[in-house]
Amino acid sequence: MKLIYDVEDKPKLGALITYGFQQVLAIMAATIAVPMIVGNGMSTGAAIFGAGCGTLVYTFFTKRKSPVFLGSSFAFIGSMVAAFAGAVSVQAGFAGLLLGAIFAGLVYVIIAAITKAVGVGWIDRLMPAVVIGPTVSIIGLSLAGNAISDLQVSSATGETTKIAVLCGLVALFATMLASTYGRKHARMIPFIIGILSGYVLAAIFTFIGIATGNTALQITNFSALTSLFADGVQLSSFFSVPDFTFTHAFAGFSEITGAYVGTIFAAYVPVAFVVFAEHIADHKNISSIIGRDLLKDPGLDHTLLGDGIGSIVGAFFGGCPNTTYGESIGCVAITRNASVATIITAAIECICLSFLSPVVGFIATIPSCVMGGVCMALYGFIAVSGLKMVQNVDLDQNRNLFVVSTILIAGIGGLSLTFGSVTITAVACALILGIVVNLMLSKKQPDADNND
Repeated sequence: MKLIYDVEDKPKLGALITYGFQQVLAIMAATIAVPMIVGNGMSTGAAIFGAGCGTLVYTFFTKRKSPVFLGSSFAFIGSMVAAFAGAVSVQAGFAGLLLGAIFAGLVYVIIAAITKAVGVGWIDRLMPAVVIGPTVSIIGLSLAGNAISDLQVSSATGETTKIAVLCGLVALFATMLASTYGRKHARMIPFIIGILSGYVLAAIFTFIGIATGNTALQITNFSALTSLFADGVQLSSFFSVPDFTFTHAFAGFSEITGAYVGTIFAAYVPVAFVVFAEHIADHKNISSIIGRDLLKDPGLDHTLLGDGIGSIVGAFFGGCPNTTYGESIGCVAITRNASVATIITAAIECICLSFLSPVVGFIATIPSCVMGGVCMALYGFIAVSGLKMVQNVDLDQNRNLFVVSTILIAGIGGLSLTFGSVTITAVACALILGIVVNLMLSKKQPDADNND
């Protein structure tokens, strides 16, 4: 892929701010969804702040060579719920979040140290293109259901409606048209154009629905904005300090017992190994997009340290361990903007925006159907980039067909395994099965399939 902005390139300041905000929009919905799902008073503003800080840590450890944003990890939702469920108080639960993030981050640090000692050759042997390609595709395809379900739902009523589908498709079509036919600047911000187009249409339908009393036309839920000014215009309506996790956690550490530490360890550490597999797939994917092998330069040890330490820092502020985001990778692929300066700008914007209540409120009012439409393009590009990795794989060989088919069917079928509070995701299961099948059939001679 020919990039418009390469990794080291730095767009002009005005464009940089705009491109960074596009990345923010791409990752925002998923980043704030995690604390909303976990509940227990977790702050979405703090999660945004933590994601920004975690991303800055990641870019530092990766020597500004990897253009990926870190956001709240969905894989740790079960672990975070377990942290609150096993705590004697909510404050102790927040302390458990920090402790768990430290455990998970240390897993990455240990693997990074091992990788530093033995090199990354084992990655290519264990996960060649025939394994990693379809796995990357599964990352995109496994999210397809989320995009389609969001596409059909009204944020105002929670009901499935054709008007929501229309608004989402307008956002998708505007994104595609801007990316394909737009002038240079428009091609660089297709998601902003798409989201704004869908948002305006959804707002028009919503206002008509409110005026006529027709709930079927109401798509946008403006409560996140209207609640800010419910008591009049005040300073807190515009500026507010996020409710950081550490402010609660420090008070809860005194309530932690040895048994609870064991619970946190069991809830977080196994999941960290699962996310490690997805870490490899994500970095193989972004490597194929930018034409550089990030597992060799800056190196897997650096990407792991950035991800691990970034997760700890992110959880310190927002409670959520972070991970590299497929939405961010998809944004890089579609816009062909691999500038790390854009990622750093997005991180700084997240940190600043977390204090600006109206901006956070506005982003929260973007209808899920609009984001669903945009995510159809984002997730689709991830799936296609994975398929591109297997272009040079000889699929006339049965052994390769078995590997690819096993991964695709396990991933698309949604195979996942749960052991207590630990869930091995469909992506991880598909990757593990692919590795096993590839190793089982690796001794077969390449031309043996064609011999009688």
